[in-house]
Parts: sequence; structure tokens; C-alpha cells
Amino acid sequence: MVKSIPVIDLEKISEEEECKKVREACEKWGCFRIINHSIPETLMTEMKRVIGTLLDLPIEMKKRNIEVIAGSGYMAPSKVNPFYEALGLYDLASSQALFEFCNQLDASPHQRQVMETYGKATHDLAVIIGQKMAQSLGILCADFEDWPCQFRINKYNFTPEAVGSLGVQLHTDSGFLTILQDDINVGGLEVMDSSGSFVPIPPLPGSLLANLGDIAHVWSNGRFCNVKHRVQCKEATTRLSIATFMLASRKGNVEAPTELVNHDHHRLYQPFIYEDYRKLRISKKMHAGEALELLRIA
Repeated sequence: MVKSIPVIDLEKISEEEECKKVREACEKWGCFRIINHSIPETLMTEMKRVIGTLLDLPIEMKKRNIEVIAGSGYMAPSKVNPFYEALGLYDLASSQALFEFCNQLDASPHQRQVMETYGKATHDLAVIIGQKMAQSLGILCADFEDWPCQFRINKYNFTPEAVGSLGVQLHTDSGFLTILQDDINVGGLEVMDSSGSFVPIPPLPGSLLANLGDIAHVWSNGRFCNVKHRVQCKEATTRLSIATFMLASRKGNVEAPTELVNHDHHRLYQPFIYEDYRKLRISKKMHAGEALELLRIA
């Protein structure tokens, strides 16, 4: 039997059975497909067109996309990921941050408008998904509105020589939740299941993918899976994807809510600042969630 990740229908997500499906998806897989998410397909198509244009800019211009926090700016092809590059925007909800990002890349008013509209739509969706994840654990008043989001627009320049190799190395996302618009024409995304096997995630037009990161694992006190994933090169072509990362609350430390800590579920991780954890992952070159073990309470 071919394994496949769960599909969550947002039009049914208020129903008890669908909420149970969210929890099971978060615990078993750490990822799921989202359908009926209310983001227009026309906006998704136009956003892909915009990012394709920006990622085709000369490298000298792309290098103007500087970091705000570690790893949030332009990522050039590297020895580890030679076929991959990305542009980044930290804090989607900030009009000033979007203004600076667009200025760095000489984006047109139309491109700016598309990115602003798409950014708000995916941020709002991440908030809704976060609330449903919390409700599935019995937390009814979780507020994710002020959790900053980071945009990353990704390009894989797959050559004939690249076929069969990795487009991007195995990793987990460092934040809480990622809303991913993958390439509807080019596959290659794979997630690792609980047995350590890789499961291909074929494109599904009109849908979005939700990936849980390291912060979701900590926040849920170990209940939710931080999914390991990678991109394989299947064909010599260009692959584009758009990721909206909901990171962690601006208010103090990352830690599990008190509702999720009790006699049977002791607190697993010491409280920490998200940006410190992000720097720890980078400095230790631990990109697949291993850095969490350095913060585990003995």
C-alpha cells in the first residue's frame, strides 16, 4: 500500500472528526495537505509568476536581500545545496519590512501588491491552522496573531547532472508552522515517516501543504512531530516554491503551555528564546531537529 499524508478540508475543520484528524496528522506525520483553504487559485498563480521574476534577477541585485535574523536573507547556491537559492522576507505583517524587501529588489507596485495580498492571506491561514492545532489538544484560547512570519521564495535550478541528487538537504523547519505552496508541475518533495522511510509528496493543484517545525514539537510538549523533509531532483527543470513560516511568539520564551504539562507529561524542554535557538541550529550545523536535544530537560 502506498503511503500518503493526511488531507485536511478546512471547510469541515470545525467538525469534531476533522479536529481529531488534525491532531492525528500532527502527531503521526507532522504535516498535512490543506484543501478548501479560501486562498484564490488566481492569487497563488500570480504569486508564483512574481517570485519567478524576482528569482531571475541578477545575483548582484539578489544579494541586496540582507538578513534581519539569521538565515532570513538571500541564500545563494552552496556546496551543500548547489542547485538551490532563495530570497527571504522577515516579518510578513510589517509594511515597513515589505517596503524594504521590495526596494532591495526594485519590485514593481504590482509585484508589491501581490506579495502583500498573498502574505496576509497565508499569515491569516497560519493563524487559523495554529488555532485548530491548539484546539485539538484542548487549548481553546490560543492566540497566534502576533507570531511573526517569514517568507521564503525558493528556486531549484535542476540540470541534467542534478537528476537523482538532493535539491535541498534533509531538515526540519525551525519555526512553529510552515504553509507551503509547492510547484504544481514539478515534484520531488519527500517527508520522513515514523519508520524512517521517505514518502513522496506529489503536487496537488490548488492545495497547500502544512509542515510542523521544531517549535511545534516544543510547544506541544513533544506530542506533535517536527517533520523531516527534503527535495529530490527528479528531472532537469526549474522548480519554484513559496514558504510562509510562522516562527514563535514575540512575547518571551518558547515553552509548552501549562495545560500541556502535568504529572503524566513532565516539561520536556527548558524555555528558550527563538532567535537563540535559530542561531544554535546554524552554529552547530544541526538542521534536522537535533539541536532540541541540547535543550532537553534531564
